[in-house]
Amino acid sequence: MDIQARVEFGFAVTDVTRLLRRVYDRRTLHIGLTRAQWRAMYRIERAPGLSQTQLAEDLDLEPIAVGRVVDRLVRAGLVERRADPEDRRRWNLFPLEGAVEVLGALYRVGATLHEELLASVPRPDLDTTLRVLAKVRETLEELDQAGREPPRRKPRPKVAK
Repeated sequence: MDIQARVEFGFAVTDVTRLLRRVYDRRTLHIGLTRAQWRAMYRIERAPGLSQTQLAEDLDLEPIAVGRVVDRLVRAGLVERRADPEDRRRWNLFPLEGAVEVLGALYRVGATLHEELLASVPRPDLDTTLRVLAKVRETLEELDQAGREPPRRKPRPKVAK
């Protein structure tokens, strides 16, 4: 693959993501959640008991910012914090009954949007795109994990006396 195609791929993924979020944000304004709040709600619903620290990592946000997002969700009656039984310093997050209705509304908006987006895309093209994106994601996860490993210390050069 030539360099131009690689560059265009990165820009295309970035543009599609940006536009998808913009349209979704506009269509969900009536629900009353910010992007950070609805992203947190999705993660908490998919992984009940998730810690705030893990949520911050998953959302690629600073822990203090996630703490404020969770504070608002707690006040809205959508999420509950529970002390971790194994570590008193850690809070685990759980969706409450009020979250079901809000998440349902978010899912309906998402389903309608995705239906509109993909209406003109032939199924074989979509299947190919999904396979390519899965492979790219797998590679990125490996690169991300490799980047988290502590760097190995280089031996210090011996200085002549």
